[in-house]
Amino acid sequence: MHFESLLTDERLLKAVHALEWEEPTPVQEQVIPIARAGQDLMAQAQTGTGKTGAFAIPIIEKLQQSNRIQCLVLTPTRELAMQVAGDLHDMAKFTKLKTVPIYGGQSINVQTDRIRKGVEIVVGTPGRLMDLMRRGELSFEEVRFLVLDEADRMLDMGFIDDIEWILQRVPKQRQTMLFSATLPEQIRELALRYMRTPKELIISQESLTVDQAQQSYINVGRRNKLWALCRIMDIEKPQLAMVFCSTKRMVDTLAYKLRAYGYSAEGLHGDMSQAARDKVMQKFRSGKLRVLIATDVAARGLDIEDVSHVINYDVPENPEDYVHRIGRTARAGKSGKAITFISKEEQHLVKAIESFGRTKLEEHDVPESRGRDTVKRQLDLDEYADHFGMVPFSINLGKKDGIGMVDMIRFIERKTGIIEHLIGNVDIGEESSRIELHKSVAFRAMKGLEQYSMQNKRIRLDLIRDGPRQ
Repeated sequence: MHFESLLTDERLLKAVHALEWEEPTPVQEQVIPIARAGQDLMAQAQTGTGKTGAFAIPIIEKLQQSNRIQCLVLTPTRELAMQVAGDLHDMAKFTKLKTVPIYGGQSINVQTDRIRKGVEIVVGTPGRLMDLMRRGELSFEEVRFLVLDEADRMLDMGFIDDIEWILQRVPKQRQTMLFSATLPEQIRELALRYMRTPKELIISQESLTVDQAQQSYINVGRRNKLWALCRIMDIEKPQLAMVFCSTKRMVDTLAYKLRAYGYSAEGLHGDMSQAARDKVMQKFRSGKLRVLIATDVAARGLDIEDVSHVINYDVPENPEDYVHRIGRTARAGKSGKAITFISKEEQHLVKAIESFGRTKLEEHDVPESRGRDTVKRQLDLDEYADHFGMVPFSINLGKKDGIGMVDMIRFIERKTGIIEHLIGNVDIGEESSRIELHKSVAFRAMKGLEQYSMQNKRIRLDLIRDGPRQ
């Protein structure tokens, strides 16, 4: 299908051609006819599928210039509000319709001035919208179209009560469209309360993740995440990379370390001022910044087409966050890579992600080095420990030294101070033996034993690097 067969409004066709859209995406093909018919709908579609165009086209077709607010779009973050407002502006550029984004971090006087001059479309975050409504600066009495964009993220961010407060102040005789990457039960309940028998659409039901994104995971311990990240940067040379961390502190720490090693990297998180966030995003969009390190909340709703790599430095505990994260790459039909760092303790999260996202993550190794590493790989016992935290070692003592299993355990206890329950299986060989030590005390054992001798033999404890990783 081409847009010529889908659109009859010459103004919208002209806008589509100006945006260089060649053919509608699956979400646009399915949503536009239903929205045109005036039916409420609830669509499950991940970011990067063209859903803004899916609701913008049928709404703009029906709006008339009036300088009165006829359409309200609710978004979870200021970045998404700005992005969606920009997209709606581009779609309506050959009409006389006006769009204004409303969000915290910008002067409230600037926003009220724009509203007073007259607009037809408002895109905003719940908090700032409520603030203006309470001040009497914003009224939705004439709203005919309501869109809830990224509804599951608004739920995650605790906006559900604010959304209901706003919905109760919008005319009941309206068309409501809800878009969400996932449809948890609370979102469905919200739809039943405030929508009229909505049509449910599930876009790309086989997978919640973008097909063009090559998804993989790398087994790497906490100590070697920076080494693995720098190796990927050096070998694969991403055009633009987004790196996700679980905390604001980790974002700042990683950004500082990467810059110290010469990488073009900056962080993005909720504690930054709006001016600082805008400056970082402008650099990233222009390509002056190559690596953006962010928390989930800060990166929500960012629409940057040329992100070639998404790297989960910290694997998300919630599989829904994984879906949202990797939606940052492989946008607008382009290919991309989504790489997740997984430690031993986090192996179960791979299956949780695969099950929830109806996808498959391939196990990959860190890319082979083509020279000297920027960051030196460290010995990380987490990478060699089994599910119980036990790490295999070889010790150069055996039956020929007249030592048995109990003797070995007592010897280690005496010389290192390690208690017996942190010593696992002990297999005595002729000249050397295999022992297991808990990762929490293994370094102490390695350093402690090397200063002792038995029968004029210097004790040596060596890590079994090719041991079974269960």
